[in-house]
Amino acid sequence: MRTYWPKKEEVVHKWYHVDAEGKILGRLAVKIARVLMGKHKPIFSPHVDTGDFVVVTNAEKIKVTGRKLTQRLYWRDSRHHGSLKSQTMGAILASGRPERVLYLAVKRMLPKRVLGRQMLRKLKVYAGPDNPHAAQKLEKLDTAVR
Repeated sequence: MRTYWPKKEEVVHKWYHVDAEGKILGRLAVKIARVLMGKHKPIFSPHVDTGDFVVVTNAEKIKVTGRKLTQRLYWRDSRHHGSLKSQTMGAILASGRPERVLYLAVKRMLPKRVLGRQMLRKLKVYAGPDNPHAAQKLEKLDTAVR
């Protein structure tokens, strides 16, 4: 018996849809990261991108527990002297880009190398209920807590 290793050309990528309204941020991010990596498939391999595309809508209506809205800080830096800036999670959700919070949560759960960046490109996050991916025939992703 020889071990089967999936080839990049053999992998079929599906498209999934997730409605983030009322979902808890961390629990949803774990499920999305798992699908992006392909760990839900029997052909998962750590060196091949076997994951699927995920489209998330209603990211502005995501829930967080505890005092994360006021205490969780997000940093950004342009690497110029004195350019380090921080924002709280509540400020980002209230600003014009609330999808950034979910995007960063999933990004930090993926591998920190070229393959992880390739997986992250398959994540599409939208603040409102509309998305332009109707042609991909999105399947609903089960995000129920088990």
